[in-house]
Amino acid sequence: MTDISFLTAAELGPLIKSRQLSPVELTKHTLNLMETIDPILHTYITPLPELALRQARKAEDEIMRGEYAGPLHGIPIGIKDNYFTKGIRTTAGSKLFNNFIPNENATAVDKLLGAGAIMLGKQNLHELAAGSTGTNPYFGTTRNPWKINHMPGGSSGGGTASLAAGLAILATGTDTFGSIRLPAAMCGVYGLKATYGLVSTYGIFPTAWSLDTSGPMARSVTDLALMLQVMAGYDAKDPASLNMPIPDYTENLNKGISGVKIGIPTYYLEGLEPDVEQLFKNAIATLTSLGAEIREIEIPELTMSTFSGYAIVGGEASAFHEKWLKDHAEDYSTDIRTFFLAGALSNTPQYVKAQQARRKMVKAFDRAFHDVDILLGPTIPITTPAFQENWVEQNLDVVRRCMPFTSPVNLTGTPSLAVPMGLDENGLPVGMQFIGKHLSEKQLLQVGHAWERVDPLKISLKRI
Repeated sequence: MTDISFLTAAELGPLIKSRQLSPVELTKHTLNLMETIDPILHTYITPLPELALRQARKAEDEIMRGEYAGPLHGIPIGIKDNYFTKGIRTTAGSKLFNNFIPNENATAVDKLLGAGAIMLGKQNLHELAAGSTGTNPYFGTTRNPWKINHMPGGSSGGGTASLAAGLAILATGTDTFGSIRLPAAMCGVYGLKATYGLVSTYGIFPTAWSLDTSGPMARSVTDLALMLQVMAGYDAKDPASLNMPIPDYTENLNKGISGVKIGIPTYYLEGLEPDVEQLFKNAIATLTSLGAEIREIEIPELTMSTFSGYAIVGGEASAFHEKWLKDHAEDYSTDIRTFFLAGALSNTPQYVKAQQARRKMVKAFDRAFHDVDILLGPTIPITTPAFQENWVEQNLDVVRRCMPFTSPVNLTGTPSLAVPMGLDENGLPVGMQFIGKHLSEKQLLQVGHAWERVDPLKISLKRI
């Protein structure tokens, strides 16, 4: 039989629908890989083999009765462990919540399971979704499947590493200042930070209320579209939820990018490591050959993103954790405790100034989108680092270097699609991000799908 470990949901769905592939067979195959490989990679905190097999048998019975529910029916998925799951331990990667068992599912979990997806387990993350490396001293540090002495990125590194290793077909992530896109870049997979409010965050541990988003991660753009179709939509339980019609996100995937106007803010060309810079130049040339119209643009307000991001994330996170920081500070790892306590030292004037800077950035993005359809830049300016002995200092340094590239879309509420753009000299993935105006996910996926067709992970500096 064809190795199914790295097939996409879009490829597996027709096989399941036509009964050529059993959901039970697919689930058993993935669980066996998890049992063999995950003790090395640490992509799951709580594997759920018995539940997954029950769900797979149920899906198989439904399909055999002619009750096929759609393209996610019978597809194994990993759920980030800051999504509430009813009756199942949900730790948020933190010692504080080691024994927390929710009495309800997150809305996104309900939607995915309702579409027939099979929950393989709860996936590892950087503690409290507040870091960028995947280091976790309590539940095991997630390793990058490309090279296990390198980081997978964070905070959704358990999900992206599982996708890269074949330990899940789909995965969920959250993105507050880059937590879907950064690990997608380091692990060579695809991730979508959706428009703020498009996907409900009800039932997800908050990091920063005014920035948190929930979204899909996968090995293809088509799979992102299939997941977003299920995950998006109004939720009365989420105060930030947008009440709007949901389009068909797969409709224009094959439309191509001829005539699409792409702007590259010069902000995203500064401070790039040499491999990132060269691969990005190559990507621009490829996109031009596909028919895109590309030019550099200036958005000087982007320089406000570091101050605004730190002040808002730190302030809102410390507000949520105020009681635990006071009574159980020793239960936070050093890097997260440092980050949150710094937020606790911020004051109201700083927070207000950060929000004012944020509004200026929103207006600047609006002006930019009068002239271009899409913005483009590297996802992060660095190549994937190897883990260092001083992991606390390294974690804070990675946030410092990468947050300026990822946080602008969180601060403006705009969507961003992270895609691989090639391999560096060490054979590790490097990523870039397409950024769109509010609710432009359909066009972002269209552009991302055209890019995916060039098979970016086969591009390396050594081959060019």
